[in-house]
Amino acid sequence: MSLIARLTILPRWVIAVIDALILFSSAFCAFLVRFNFNWQEIVENQFLTGCAVFMIVSVLVLRLTNSQEGIVRHTGFKDGVNLFKSLFINFSILFIPIIFSDSFISQGYLLPSSVLIIASVFSLVLLIFYRLMVKELFVYFKNEGSLKPSKNGVIFGAGEAGIIAKEAIMRDSKSLFNTIAFLDDDPKKEGKHILGKRIYKGLDNLEDLAIQFGITELIIAIRDLSVARKNEIIDECLRLKISVSIVPPVDQWINGGLTAGAIREVKIEDLLSREQIVLDNPKIQQDLQGKVIMVTGAAGSIGSELCRQICHYEPKLLILFDIAESALYDVEQEFKENYSYCPIKIVLGDIRNKKKLNEIFQLFKPQVVFHAAAYKHVPMMENYPDEAINSNILGTKILADISVLAKVDKFVFVSTDKAVNPTNVMGASKRAAEMYVQALNEFLVRNHKKSHTKFITTRFGNVLGSSGSVIPLFKKQIMNGGPITVTHPDITRYFMTIPEACQLVLEAGIMGEGGEIYVFDMGEPIKILDLAKKMIQLSGKKIDEDIKVFFSGLREGEKLYEELLNDFETVKITHHPKIKIAQVLPSSYHKIDGQIELFMELVSKKSENELVSHLKVIVPEFISNSSRFEVLDRLN
Repeated sequence: MSLIARLTILPRWVIAVIDALILFSSAFCAFLVRFNFNWQEIVENQFLTGCAVFMIVSVLVLRLTNSQEGIVRHTGFKDGVNLFKSLFINFSILFIPIIFSDSFISQGYLLPSSVLIIASVFSLVLLIFYRLMVKELFVYFKNEGSLKPSKNGVIFGAGEAGIIAKEAIMRDSKSLFNTIAFLDDDPKKEGKHILGKRIYKGLDNLEDLAIQFGITELIIAIRDLSVARKNEIIDECLRLKISVSIVPPVDQWINGGLTAGAIREVKIEDLLSREQIVLDNPKIQQDLQGKVIMVTGAAGSIGSELCRQICHYEPKLLILFDIAESALYDVEQEFKENYSYCPIKIVLGDIRNKKKLNEIFQLFKPQVVFHAAAYKHVPMMENYPDEAINSNILGTKILADISVLAKVDKFVFVSTDKAVNPTNVMGASKRAAEMYVQALNEFLVRNHKKSHTKFITTRFGNVLGSSGSVIPLFKKQIMNGGPITVTHPDITRYFMTIPEACQLVLEAGIMGEGGEIYVFDMGEPIKILDLAKKMIQLSGKKIDEDIKVFFSGLREGEKLYEELLNDFETVKITHHPKIKIAQVLPSSYHKIDGQIELFMELVSKKSENELVSHLKVIVPEFISNSSRFEVLDRLN
């Protein structure tokens, strides 16, 4: 038994010997059946010669058609089809002489036609049966030979993905998952069996199964499961203290086949309170193909993902521009390894360096600019308002002005929902930059009607997994044993994934005619406390027992609720139901240009109060919160 448990693949010679014995036995049984077990008639028809001929020819055909090349313990439907084809060829070879040579048959050198037919049927059934039996024996002895305790679990989804998941688990000798049953929302499947396991309806019996069989695991194996239903399943599992895993999207495993190792734990990204937004606009290909494209902040979370997506649209040249040396080097190595087909140029530089930018634009002549470079950490920018103004406002102005002079076709500015009714310097600086590029676009429309750079703005909420977001912070805190720090029990945020955010930016670049501010319909905001609790539970820990939640208080400039539109903005619908255009009255270009130029003098004075006061003049809705700059609001 221990030898069988250690054995992984049957040697080919063993398969050939077993096949030969089965083929000889099938022919012998065919003689017995054909001649009604009359031994005298069987001997008269020289059964030994007939059985030998059938066995030898069959073995040769199986060898030539590679029907013995498959791994027996992985036998599947295709292997059965191959065996059928091989035996049909074998039948044809042996039947041809029967048709054309009656005298040859009468001498007993070949099988009678009736024996040949019966032997072929017996062979097909027995060859398939023995392969399936060996497959089951391998699974049985592997499980018996494992000294590790198994984990009883259920698979949610009794369709194709669920069956494939069950088979992948059975094939993996290291898997501890012991499938007790299937669950499925389809009432027509209730009470039926798949792979020897009963199907139960939805979550109705999960608690009873957990008590009866000690269920500790659940695998979600449905391709198109709604986010709402997925949340219901996970919430119920968390209540019953059942760990949840999920089968990855089919396009990630269909070519290589699903393995038990590919079944992953549920990520918090799977639990967005809305369906993931997917955009597929063929015009993006037309707009970006063959063009020189520049991405600022290319080493950041958004910038790097933008570059990855742009690569698929076959640009003439992709310029990756960033000030972060180490991060830019890492992105360069990634693109050399995974996107070698896309011509790229790595540029280390600062968007505030006018001379450097002029050189880049003159040398490479970018036609589309995606501006993702920015300082974005709210508390950090509250402590260093001069840096926020220098980078987010003055840097954007320099880049936008040079883009106009270089006759760039489109300039897509990546903004944030924190620019709406801002309560911090970071959000206000992004709003001021929005105002400038929008005013510049309006100025160009009025004065250069034939051809000018089109400025488009995109606005979205927090990005899951980006540097500085709460998800990586919470993961780190959980790994360290806690506590998880939440600033306030009622704080909420809108969330989206990095690919979603970048799709919006690309879509905006195509749709935009200049001057628009695009916003996403991001569903309902997520309560950060609920997010923290769910992450603790998904990690297998208990709230307040294993991991405590600590409220640290609102940070400087932080507000409880984010917004996508301010009090004076309305929205206009677009061709996509999830994308809206904020209707914002543009500022006077000459006025805001002069106001931003004044920042250059104020920055040199190094008076943060004067800087922030002037920022409040440009963005009158900027009211500081939990910040030392609140005093400036009282003075006005």
